[in-house]
Amino acid sequence: MNVRPVFYVVGLLLSVLAVLMLVPVIYLLIAEETGTTAFLFSAVITGASGCALSVGTQPEHFTLKPREAFLLTNCCWMAVSLYAAIPLCLELHISYTDAFFETVSGITTTGSTVLSHLDTMNNGILLWRSLLQWVGGIGFIVIAVAVLPFLKIGGMRLFQSESSDWSEKVMPRSGSIAKRIVLIYMALTAACTYFYFMGGMNGFEAINHAMTTLSTGGYSTSDSSMGHFNNPFIHWTATLFMLLGGLPFILFVQCMKGNFRSLLEDSQVQAFMGFLAFLWIAFSVWLVFNSHYDFWDALTLVAFNTTSVITTTGFALTDYSQWGEFAWAVFLFLTVVGACSGSTAGGIKIFRFQIGAKLLGIQLKQLSHPRACFVQTYNGQQISSDILRSLIGFGFFFALLITCITLLQCLMGIDLITSLSGACTAVANVGPGLGDIIGPSGNFEPLPDAAKWVLSFGMLMGRLEVTTVLVLFAPSFWKG
Repeated sequence: MNVRPVFYVVGLLLSVLAVLMLVPVIYLLIAEETGTTAFLFSAVITGASGCALSVGTQPEHFTLKPREAFLLTNCCWMAVSLYAAIPLCLELHISYTDAFFETVSGITTTGSTVLSHLDTMNNGILLWRSLLQWVGGIGFIVIAVAVLPFLKIGGMRLFQSESSDWSEKVMPRSGSIAKRIVLIYMALTAACTYFYFMGGMNGFEAINHAMTTLSTGGYSTSDSSMGHFNNPFIHWTATLFMLLGGLPFILFVQCMKGNFRSLLEDSQVQAFMGFLAFLWIAFSVWLVFNSHYDFWDALTLVAFNTTSVITTTGFALTDYSQWGEFAWAVFLFLTVVGACSGSTAGGIKIFRFQIGAKLLGIQLKQLSHPRACFVQTYNGQQISSDILRSLIGFGFFFALLITCITLLQCLMGIDLITSLSGACTAVANVGPGLGDIIGPSGNFEPLPDAAKWVLSFGMLMGRLEVTTVLVLFAPSFWKG
């Protein structure tokens, strides 16, 4: 295995991260606020490490084989998480464990936090948290569109396109698609910022929440999250842009070309929007009959909170854990569902549930007609046996990872609800869990350090579709 290209790219990425650390510095200088020293020192350390790594490992010819691509993907996310935690340690004087947890939660767009008193926190730190989620969001879109199909991860080859062909012939085209996705991401962020500002947020609040909305990350500038803003216009704006963040960005590229039907006729988008519409109405009716809310208030709360969870954003408008056991069950299920493939959202993803339902239907037909031959298709494409194996493997390891993290936390003396919901929210990259400790009105600070490390690696594995990380532990990966 040739690791020089891997370390070279990691070095370049750390250099970019160092430049990104200067963004809070510029803001703090303009706003005449304190806190620049921590970011400047962190930028120097990160930049020096990045330059040394990239200069010392620059390859003569840059080529990546699947094994190098696996290693590169893991190293990039781990390196960014390790270095991006430095400003938090220096400015907030918290342990590296807490800083690493907060950073991993940010870069994976999970949104779980160990920090409190956000309303009075240094604005540079708040901006840094939002930037991490915004960059992590676009980073995962690129991975989902270009890298995971190339690596044949979790059935993602169903979405293989020119952007995931790494041959020299197609690379210029891939770069064009990536640029368009970045432009769309930036344009939607700007639009979200504008609407938040029109709804009553100040400029700083608007840009921070826009970045964490489009990235489906969920970090806020207030301990009360979106509940801090008592304005239905802001709540519905957030709901709309969380939805957009949960849709396949590659289809937005098609819309830019005037092909709007590609978005409207996509099987995954139709299933996602149909499920959400049913969920909003049915859950709102249930809430009206089991609370003091009228239908409009119930619809606003249900639409916001269910969209926040299923898109793995993690914003909270109210403490929905107070709605009763049925609500707990619904939100726990939504935690692992996820939105569409090719979006910024985490979770299992809608297309995997669709394929699972199709396979179940075919299996039932096969039992009734043993000699019949049924073709398995999705979005007009035939589902091959290797894609099925990939899907089954992903589902098994996803469930196994949640089980292991839950058991490890229970061994640490953490109650079952906190352990299970914490494991689900980490692996699915959602944010808040359930219960009094890590629910919508709590945070992860009271958990023991060991639990924070376990959850941090759970977040990273969930963001990288689990098997991308597990393959590194296979002895055969390092042979040859």
